[in-house]
Amino acid sequence: MTNRSWLLPEAIEDVLPRDAARIEALRRSLLDEFSGNGYEFVIPPLLEYVESLLTGSGHDLDLRTFKLVDQLSGRSMGLRADITPQVARIDAHLLNRKGVARLCYCGSALHTLPAGFNATREPLQIGAELYGHAGLEADIEVIRLLAAALDLCGINVLRFDLGHVAVFRALARLAGLAPKVEEDLFGALQGKDLPTVRELVSGLADPVRSALVALPELYGDQRVLARAAQVLPALPEIAAALSDLQRLADALAGLPLSFDLADLRGYHYHSGVVFAAYCAGNPSAVALGGRYDDFGRSYGRARPATGFSMDLRELARLSPDGEPRAAILAPWPEDDAMHAEAQRLRGLGERVILALPGHDGAWREAGCDRLLVRRDNNWIIESLKED
Repeated sequence: MTNRSWLLPEAIEDVLPRDAARIEALRRSLLDEFSGNGYEFVIPPLLEYVESLLTGSGHDLDLRTFKLVDQLSGRSMGLRADITPQVARIDAHLLNRKGVARLCYCGSALHTLPAGFNATREPLQIGAELYGHAGLEADIEVIRLLAAALDLCGINVLRFDLGHVAVFRALARLAGLAPKVEEDLFGALQGKDLPTVRELVSGLADPVRSALVALPELYGDQRVLARAAQVLPALPEIAAALSDLQRLADALAGLPLSFDLADLRGYHYHSGVVFAAYCAGNPSAVALGGRYDDFGRSYGRARPATGFSMDLRELARLSPDGEPRAAILAPWPEDDAMHAEAQRLRGLGERVILALPGHDGAWREAGCDRLLVRRDNNWIIESLKED
C-alpha cells in the first residue's frame, strides 16, 4: 500500500520558500503602511468559545467555522473563520476607549469549505478596522487606505465597487417580506438572477415590486446614482444611502469607482456602505469591506465601525513576481574573521549562508549565487561557480 502520510487535506497547502518570502514581505510592508496611518496591531487567538466567536456574525460564519470540544472546560470552541469579529470584541470589551480606535491584524483563518474554485480553506487574513466614528469620513479613510495598500502590493485595481445595504433593507421592510422570502430574494439579487427576482416579487405592489426588479440592473458608473434616485421609492433611508454614495464618489474621485446597489455581501452584519476591490485576471474580489455599526453591542458595547480585509496568499499570487533575494556563501572552514565579515554583510542587508563541509555543488539550490573569498587578508565577493 502506498504511503500517503505526506498528503494534506483538500484545499489546505504548504507555502514553500519563494512564495513564503513574498507573503512575508507583503505582510511587513502592509502592516508598516497601516501603522504609519495610526492603526495599532492586535493578535487575536486562533481559538475561542463558539458563543464569543460567532456572536452577532450571522448564520454564514457559523457554517464556515470548525468546532471542537475544549478538553479543559468541556465547552464548545471554534477555529476562527474571520478575524474581524474578534477585533470588534477587542475594541468593545478590552480596549474600551471613548474615542476613535484604529486597529489592524494579520493571521490565519480556517474555513470548513473553500469560498470558491481553487480557493484555500486557510486564508491569511490581513485588514484594518476603524472604530468610534459614525460619519462617512471614516469610510473615506479606510477606502483610501485600502487603495494605498493595494498600490503598495503592485496590484492594478480595475474598480472599487461601492454599495449600501440600507437600500435593500428599506425595500424589504416596505414590502413586509417574510424572513424566508427575504433570504431567497437576497440570494437572487446577489447572483443578479433577474428571473428569480421577478418571480419572488410578483405578488408585491408597486412601487416596491418594480424597485426590487430594478436593483440588479443598478450597477455601473456614477450615473447609476441619478438613475436610482428616479426609479427607487423616495424613502428617507434610500435617500440617505444615495447621498452617502454620492459623497463617496466626490471624495474618492481619483479612484476607479463603480456602484452596485444589489451587492449585499455581508448583509447580515453590515449596516451601511459596503465595498469591494477587483483587479485584472481575478474574477473574485481581492478585498472586501464595509460599515458594521453596533456589531460591538454583542460584546456589551455598541460602536460605529468600518474596515476591510484581504487574503495575503491572494495578494502574493496577484502581485508582480520579483526575483528572490540571492545569498552569499561563506566558506568552510569557519573562523572568527569570517564570522565578523558575515555579520558585517548581514548588517548591510545581505543574506549570508555559512557553508557546511561535504556539500560542494549544491549551494545554488540553497539560494547562493556569490561566494565570500579571502585574499591577502581582504574579503572579496565573487560569482559562485558550481557544476
